[in-house]
Order: sequence, then structure tokens, then C-alpha cells
Amino acid sequence: MNTAFSTNMRIKLPAAAAFLEIVIVVLFGVFVRYAPEDLSGVADQHLYPFFQDVHVMIFIGFGFLMTFLKKYGFSSVGINMLIAALGLQWGALVQGFWHMRANTIHLGMKSIINADFSTATVLISFGAVLGKTSPLQMLIMTVFEITIFSCNEHLVVNVFEASDTGASMTIHAFGAYFGLAASRLLYRPGLKNGHENEGSTYHSDMFAMIGTLFLWLFWPSFNSAIAAPGNQQTAIINTYFSLAACTLTAFALSSLVEKRGKLDMVHIQNATLAGGVAVGSCADLEIQPFGAMLIGSIAGIISVLGFKYLTPIVASFLRIQDTCGVHNLHGLPGILGGTASIIAAAVLVNHQISAGMQAAALGCSVGIALVGGAFTGLILRLPFLGQPPDQNCYDDSVYWEIPVEEEAQRNSPDLKEDHNKFHLDA
Repeated sequence: MNTAFSTNMRIKLPAAAAFLEIVIVVLFGVFVRYAPEDLSGVADQHLYPFFQDVHVMIFIGFGFLMTFLKKYGFSSVGINMLIAALGLQWGALVQGFWHMRANTIHLGMKSIINADFSTATVLISFGAVLGKTSPLQMLIMTVFEITIFSCNEHLVVNVFEASDTGASMTIHAFGAYFGLAASRLLYRPGLKNGHENEGSTYHSDMFAMIGTLFLWLFWPSFNSAIAAPGNQQTAIINTYFSLAACTLTAFALSSLVEKRGKLDMVHIQNATLAGGVAVGSCADLEIQPFGAMLIGSIAGIISVLGFKYLTPIVASFLRIQDTCGVHNLHGLPGILGGTASIIAAAVLVNHQISAGMQAAALGCSVGIALVGGAFTGLILRLPFLGQPPDQNCYDDSVYWEIPVEEEAQRNSPDLKEDHNKFHLDA
């Protein structure tokens, strides 16, 4: 196959994006109206600050967290924005179909928060296949994953009536294992020994840390946005202390597992967030602050050990190339969060939730994610979707116009050295 032709997005990407937007506009025109309560101007107004925080997490937090790759910053932030723009529209539709009244989807503040949540699921999966897929593939993945996600969410929330306010199971575990299953189907033998661009620089890690800080700061809003008004304070406090305990644990363990006792920026960028993931299912339950801190500490330990020891095993034996380590940040902590909710239900922290239903919710979230991710991965393997060849993975120049000076430095190491020398001499 002609590589230059296969990665050319000039016709394929505009056609796909335009088609999807036209379909969405038509469906909105037929089915979607404002929620009557919001026309009064008073209902759900208290949710707008929560929406703002979640929106920042989606577009800045997730986007910049993935900029650690030294030559993939444009794609990390840009395709993140593309996925989010499509996902929030499609998510509002497919989630709305489960709650139609008189064949009409009524949109309110809670609807757009949930639409952002559905988008977060795809962005988590995006981390597993980062650097190895085309923008067109990600559009297709967004449509399929959000559709499957909404079905699983309906099953967990409305059928099992499980507690998952912060979505440890329905967003984090689901998104992680969906992405890992897709990555397994998109496995590239040519990358089993790594890639020269699959690394970071000092500056790319600094940009990624910006994403970490935005996510860390706004995570209490993520976990409390859709909680019952009387439980939002509990969710905020639990998330607040879980994150703090997780961060301290992650720093300590990162230094401990490195031979020279130095901190690893990969651990700090990711494992410090695991507490927010893990406490999600219990966020609005009265587990007490010490319980939230215990969950956060365990999450920090699991995440750091996952990055240090489990990721190479998963890549070698399961042939899953997890670019961002979503298994360690979202998958394992998501399972921990589900398990914590099962324990909380068993010890009767809340008499309205069932340990059996919590276990069923966790099992179906992971199971449906694996099956759905594998199915989507099969579709993404179609050769005309423009995936990059192995030698051009993790490189923005395949799909983006790169500034001339930057491109010259990429193509000529000698020129880069001379350029730096010139400035030093000056």
C-alpha cells in the first residue's frame, strides 16, 4: 500500500467529520429541545461551576497530560479537542435516548455534564492508542465507544441501581479496558522493542505536568458534579483527601522503587491522580475522611507499581502497547474503586446500595469494555483509515503542518546542534 496515500487525510477526514456533524445536527433538530425547567432560568444553575471544572478537565487536563511524547504535542492536544468536540455532541444524544419523554430529549445542565463524562471515557481510551492511530480512526472510535458506554451506564445506573457517582467503574475502568482491548487488536510487532520517538523531553514533561495539575485541582468537582445536592460536600471532601494521600504515597513509592532514590516524572504525572479515580464509586458515601485517605494511599501504591513493573509484562506477554499507561492510572484504580464500593455496601455504609449489585456493575463494566474495545479495534484495523506506518508513529508531522524551523531540526540533527551552538556563541 502507498504509505503517502494511506495517511493523507485531505478527503477522508473532512468527509467523515462533515458527515458526522450533519447527522448530529439532523438528529438534534428532530429529537432535542431545551429542558422545560431550564427555561425558567433557575433550575440546575448551581451545577454550572461544576460543569466549568469538568469542561476544563476534558479539554486542558486530559489534553496536556498526554503531551509527554517529545514529537506528539500537536496531536495530543489537537486530537483530544477533536474527540471532545464530537464526543460531547454524540454523548448528549445517545445518553438522551435513554431518558426521552414524549419522543423528545430535553437538555439541561446535568445533560451537558454527563455528555462531558461520556467524552472522558474516549479520552482515557485514546491514551492507550496514542501515537499509533489517525484522526479518522479516533472519530470512529468516539462514535462506537460512547454508544457502548451509554448502554453500559444505563445497565449500571438504572438496572443494577449501583452507586458510582465518581464513575470509577463506568468511566475509568470502562475507558481503560476498552482502550486496552482496542490496542491489543491494533498491536504492532514493529514497535515491540520501542520507538525512538516514544519518549519525553524536559519541556514535554513540563507540559504534561500542567495537565496533571489541572486534573488534580478539579477532580473533586468531577466526582461530585452529579451527586445528590445533600451529598456533594461529602464527595468533595472524600476526593480532596484521597488525592492528597495518594500524592504523598506516590512520591514516597516512586523514590523507593528507583535504585538511586530519584523521583520518576511518569509516576508523578499519573499516579498522583489515581486517588481521584479510586475514590469515585464511594465518593458520596460516608466512608469518613480516613477511609478516603486509605483508598487514595492504596491507589497510589498500585499505580506506581503498575508503571514500574506491570506495564512491561503487559506489553511482552499480552502484546498490549499502552502508550500512556491507562491501565495503571484508570484501569487498576477503577477496579480498586469498584471493590471499595462493594466493601462499603457489605459493611452497610449506605443501606440503599447492594454489594451484589456493586459487584455486578464492576464485572459488566470491565466485560462490556473488553468486548466493545475488541470489536472497535477490529474496525479500526481497516487499512483505508490512514493509520501511520511504524516508522512514523508518535510523530506529529504525519498529520500536522510542522513549523519550518522545527521540521528542519527534526530532519537534521547536525543542523540542530549548529543552531544551538550559534545561540550559545551569541
